[in-house]
Amino acid sequence: MKIAFIGLGAMGRAMATNLVRNGHDVSAWTRSGRTLAGVTTLEIPDKAFEGDVVLTILSDDTAVRSVIVDPDLLSRAKSGVIHVMMSTISVAFSRELTALHNQAGVAFVASPVLGRPDVAADGALQILTGGDPTHLARLVPVFEVLSKRIWPMGDKPWGAHAAKIACNMMITMAIEAMAEAVVLTEANGVAREVFFDLILNTLFGSRSYQVYSKNITNRVYEPGFRAALGLKDLRLATEAGAATGRELPMLAAIFGQMGEAIDAGHGEKDWSIVAAQTLGEADKNS
Repeated sequence: MKIAFIGLGAMGRAMATNLVRNGHDVSAWTRSGRTLAGVTTLEIPDKAFEGDVVLTILSDDTAVRSVIVDPDLLSRAKSGVIHVMMSTISVAFSRELTALHNQAGVAFVASPVLGRPDVAADGALQILTGGDPTHLARLVPVFEVLSKRIWPMGDKPWGAHAAKIACNMMITMAIEAMAEAVVLTEANGVAREVFFDLILNTLFGSRSYQVYSKNITNRVYEPGFRAALGLKDLRLATEAGAATGRELPMLAAIFGQMGEAIDAGHGEKDWSIVAAQTLGEADKNS
């Protein structure tokens, strides 16, 4: 398939490399002008919409709006192209994009992912999908290269984005839970590596606990996933929660804690730096 990327950060580079390796014709436009072996560089983002599939992986709503919506790229898209929004964007913006694509007659689906760049490099991402099943069926050859499993989240793109935001919210809650557990156990003579050995082999053995317990044990918080982006995702969760009219007290607490870590100058650290904030060790990671 003829696949174009809009955005080529660490995740995008790993995905593009896998697609090239599996015989797809891959091109990319990036704001930074970054290039990648085997990937054709596009001079303007409009060119991305001349192929079969466009995979957009930009940082946030503002970036997507400035690159795609404000220049009205959809009005110039080739008939039959599928636009796949892999960015983690707000539920409200996902709804807006769905309406804009419908008006322009351009197929639009969501496919945010779970996994860090090393997982993407292995083609083992977990892909959350939302959109018309007919469009998603055409994307299976692409998703199978990139993922370990595809998780359908319904026929509305914004459902997949809500699920991704909820997943990231839960990861930060897990990080905070581990930090608070260490406060209790270390104060009573239990080393954090001993406690985490117990937790990982009994109650919580998931990848999030495995990865971030190691950061907390080693007191090393290099990205990873930057805390500034983690705070952005918690803000998206807060906005989505407010739209439901329900209170989410755990979200409010971790949003505040992550904000404090960033205010202390740790926005470029891994988002697990929030644990160091709770443990009183953040200053040692300056």
